[in-house]
This record gives sequence, C-alpha cells and structure tokens, in this order.
Amino acid sequence: MRLLLVEDDSILGDGIRTGLAQEGYAVDWVTDGYLASHALQSEHYDLLLLDLGLPRRSGLDVLKELRTRGDNLPVLILTARDTVHDRIIGLDSGGDDYLIKPFALDELCARVRALIRRASERGTPMIRHGAIALDPAARKVSRNGTAVELSAREYALLQTLLENVGRVLSRARIEQSLYAWGEEIESNAVEVHIHHLRRKLGPSLIRTIRGVGYVIDKEQ
Repeated sequence: MRLLLVEDDSILGDGIRTGLAQEGYAVDWVTDGYLASHALQSEHYDLLLLDLGLPRRSGLDVLKELRTRGDNLPVLILTARDTVHDRIIGLDSGGDDYLIKPFALDELCARVRALIRRASERGTPMIRHGAIALDPAARKVSRNGTAVELSAREYALLQTLLENVGRVLSRARIEQSLYAWGEEIESNAVEVHIHHLRRKLGPSLIRTIRGVGYVIDKEQ
C-alpha cells in the first residue's frame, strides 16, 4: 500500500516515514502544500497523511481541492492544532480522521489500517478469501490455517489484490502501490512476485488478464 506523507517537520517526517516503511508501506514524503497537490494529481495513493500548517499552501487548502475534484482518498490529518474547533474544521473539510501530535507510532499505524479497511468497505480487521487469511495488524498470512512466509513485497502485493477483489489491476497500478519514489523497480518485478504468490498460495488465486493486468476473482 502506498501512502503520501505531507509534513514539514524534518525530524518528525523522517520518523513517520521510517516507521511506516518498517510496517511495509511504500511512503512518499513531501514538505509543503504545493508539492502535496502536485503529487496527488500525478500519483496513485491508498491514503494521505496530512499536516495542516504547511509552507506555500495550507493543508486545509490541499484537502478542500482534493474533495472538490471528487477524490475519495482516505485522509488522516496529523496536526498540533488540538482544539475542538480545529478538529471540526478538519473533519468538515473532508478529513476522515484526526490525530493530535505528539502521538504513538502504534496508534498511527492502527488508524492507517482502519482507514484503509473502511475505504475497501471491509468491516472486519482480517481479510479472508477462500482458504487465504491475511491479518494486516500482525502482517501474517495463512492458507487453510497454516502460516505462509511471504517477503515484504509479496505481502504488500497480496494485500493490494485482496483489497481490490474483482478489480483488474494493471502492472503499472500495482507498481505504484508497492514502490515509493526513488526505489528501483526491475522490469519483471511484478511478474516475479505474482509467480512466488502462486507457488505459495495456489496457482488459481491470481488470474492474469493478458494485456491488461491481474485480479483475484470474487468468491462464487
């Protein structure tokens, strides 16, 4: 899953990016509202972590522009503005959740998981599909109750496909979910990860739509 972090505090931003990367997320980080708007219009993200007090353009302006063009991207506001009035403005401007600084990384990760779960219209924390079960909080996968060891990329790819069951995702769309800016992408990386997932979880789990992409079909 790929996240955009908008935070102008270099120490805090680096800490958040590092912590989320350790949880398996691909994180792009920008430090002002203008760069945030540009990134949101040029890249695909699964969630936006947005500070409000930003240089060049405020976080509220970024948020309002996002919602004005009909983008339903989940937004978690991260800010030191802790009054009830500030929270109301942030939520009424289109924010989905609000976290006051300073905060614990574990709580941040839990809120990220919750927003991603809501965006996929999934009510339960666990993702289940046939014999496959994926636990986003523990980052564990099992098949028929037996644990399956996956690499970080394999796990991220499986979660992306399971969060989009029934939707065909192109290779480019998958790459956008797996890799942050500056990370090297080998030309056949997605195909290699798909091959490994089929070997570990069953050859019929992921279907190739030739010339289009990959899909996990809905259960019949």
